Amino acid sequence: MSENAYQPAKVWTWDPEAKGNGAKTNRPFAGPTHEKALPVGKHPLQLYSLGTPNGQKVTILLEELLALNVNDAEYDAWLIRIGDGDQFSSGFVDVNPNSKIPALSDHSATPPIRVFESGNILLYLAEKYGYFLPKDIAGRTETLNWLFWLQGSAPYLGGGFGHFYHYAPEKIEYAINRFTLEAKRQFDVLDRQLADNRYLAGDDYTIADIATWPWYGNMVLNDQYGAAEFLDVQSYKNVVRWAKEIAQRPAVIRGRKVNRVMGDPADQLHERHDAADFDINTEDKRQA
Repeated sequence: MSENAYQPAKVWTWDPEAKGNGAKTNRPFAGPTHEKALPVGKHPLQLYSLGTPNGQKVTILLEELLALNVNDAEYDAWLIRIGDGDQFSSGFVDVNPNSKIPALSDHSATPPIRVFESGNILLYLAEKYGYFLPKDIAGRTETLNWLFWLQGSAPYLGGGFGHFYHYAPEKIEYAINRFTLEAKRQFDVLDRQLADNRYLAGDDYTIADIATWPWYGNMVLNDQYGAAEFLDVQSYKNVVRWAKEIAQRPAVIRGRKVNRVMGDPADQLHERHDAADFDINTEDKRQA
């Protein structure tokens, strides 16, 4: 059926078999589909995630904290395969009733504190350990300006542009044009901010950069969605400069590997329980 022939029904009904409806990863109702407890490792911080841009935000921050010798930030990262419906288990829903990765359980408190929504996890960890969020009111506010900008903007890049340009079973010109316009506007917002600032909130690297890099940095560096040429991302020279600088940080190199299940096996660490896992448990070594 062409986009011009489609007319919405008076009342929408869900067809789990419909092409491209995301039935494996989403449903029009909440709650668990099956009983299954989440595993709990040896560290206070238990992360349940997948190496998507949203998942990378949290593992990059945790690795940055560990690089500063914040030993209390040691963590277990458990793989949640959203294509298999792991996010709909009773255990995961208990940690995040919204059934979206990432989700964090902090067992340093009794009972454990659940933290969900990636931006909130970054804010929680930054406040808990006292890093990557300025203490002064102006610096803190500017950092949170950009953190919340990212949380509101990234769905347009991923669920909007990325979905219709890369994943949708039909190429719909109106939808692609609509979200391309917004994606390019967002890149221009970033480019203008980074023209006069080393990082998003100023001179210091903060959770605003950690949140934004996995989406917009990966796009300009790794051709996410196969759309770098289409979006002419190299024209956003300040974003490219910023993205390249952050990509070279050792903690970013480590963090983006955690819970990753696609791409080069050397860049996939399905689960992370100790720092040594980066040396001995990446998929290239496991497969060998």
